[in-house]
Amino acid sequence: MIRVLWALTRGYRLRPWASPYLRWRIETYSGLHAEEISFPDFWRFAWRQRADLARYLRWAAKMSRATAKRAAAALPAGDGSRSGAGKAGYNAV
Repeated sequence: MIRVLWALTRGYRLRPWASPYLRWRIETYSGLHAEEISFPDFWRFAWRQRADLARYLRWAAKMSRATAKRAAAALPAGDGSRSGAGKAGYNAV
């Protein structure tokens, strides 16, 4: 859950109420206008919806783990490294 929360607040970790993404998510969930969401509005929403937010974070973490497992399973068999460096079909960056 913490990993998902960390990713969602990227760039706004010390001021999550200023995040355009989080404002948009609050707007679509609650109907508050994104431009009008202030510090007190953000924390009021987070507190009142904490059970739903926790449920969402658990779901998002579960989906993230499932995606990572599928990606790991799709890697070609080889020396066991996950980097893909030096294997056919992978471009080094």
